Amino acid sequence: MLESGPEMSLVCLTDFQAHAREHLSKSTRDFIEGGADDSVTRDDNIAAFKRIRLRPRYLRDVSEVDTRTTIQGEEISAPICIAPTGFHCLVWPDGEMSTARAAQAAGICYITSTFASCSLEDIVIAAPEGLRWFQLYVHPDLQLNKQLIQRVESLGFKALVITLDTPVCGNRRHDIRNQLRRNLTLTDLQSPKKGNSIPYFQMTPISTSLCWNDLSWFQSITRLPIILKGILTKEDAELAVKHNVQGIIVSNHGGRQLDEVLASIDALTEVVAAVKGKIEVYLDGGVRTGNDVLKALALGARCIFLGRPILWGLAYKGEHGVKEVLNILTNEFHTSMALTGCRSVAEINRNLIQFSRL
Repeated sequence: MLESGPEMSLVCLTDFQAHAREHLSKSTRDFIEGGADDSVTRDDNIAAFKRIRLRPRYLRDVSEVDTRTTIQGEEISAPICIAPTGFHCLVWPDGEMSTARAAQAAGICYITSTFASCSLEDIVIAAPEGLRWFQLYVHPDLQLNKQLIQRVESLGFKALVITLDTPVCGNRRHDIRNQLRRNLTLTDLQSPKKGNSIPYFQMTPISTSLCWNDLSWFQSITRLPIILKGILTKEDAELAVKHNVQGIIVSNHGGRQLDEVLASIDALTEVVAAVKGKIEVYLDGGVRTGNDVLKALALGARCIFLGRPILWGLAYKGEHGVKEVLNILTNEFHTSMALTGCRSVAEINRNLIQFSRL
């Protein structure tokens, strides 16, 4: 798995990225880092944050700074949570069980992926007190979706996150070259007619026909709040409100689906404006520093979700590596709040930032 060597001091999220690049196999590294096509959006997700400048306020008594907030009515220790990513066993033997334990210890939310490499039951046993949401790729077989959602609900997951931006899989060149997909299987997408696991994408298990009117069916079979992941436009944000969902994750799938779409942070403003405060808006994509978290919240995100950095932490030291990543980012965010004069998350607002002409 990982080579032993002298203990490194990793002090920022990009240090964990460098460590993962050095220690993971090429195919695993490519799977995690890969973007669609030319990876324009993947790279712009990060660059777009750097085009935003901060406007700090001073003499505001920051002797006590509180990073706590709530999502869907549940308190989290900081607006820094874990996005759904698949196949954590590729980077650490205990996979998603380690991720769930780290999230529980940190007091934040972990969105478990449909493409988890551990069973949902094992993940819940590993972190029974953790705040968990479940991310669903909608399967063409409605009965399979219903069984999975009922299972998730019975296991104590608190929200259903439906991914919208994957009616077909994006063109990820590295994965195609490495022939990665044929070697991965899904433990949770088991057919009710067969007991076997389904090879990743072999049976094209993602619906290509999902549309807005289908949301009422999901609302009819679950009491869980429904969050839509992958919205990038005001038009779709307005439709989300119209269809009575409880939240939106502004996301471009880490630049892994349609290339050359807006960076998540650049799409956030119009989505927040469109929902008019009626539902919570979250963001994933490109967050690497505490300043990035502050900027996302200043533009109206309720919290951010981390994808790749969680896998880098997992590759470093499993549960403890994920804890370190979350701790570093939370500490950076605490510092960013203090240095801009924000004593609570509620004091973070649009006046703290301006877009640079650079």
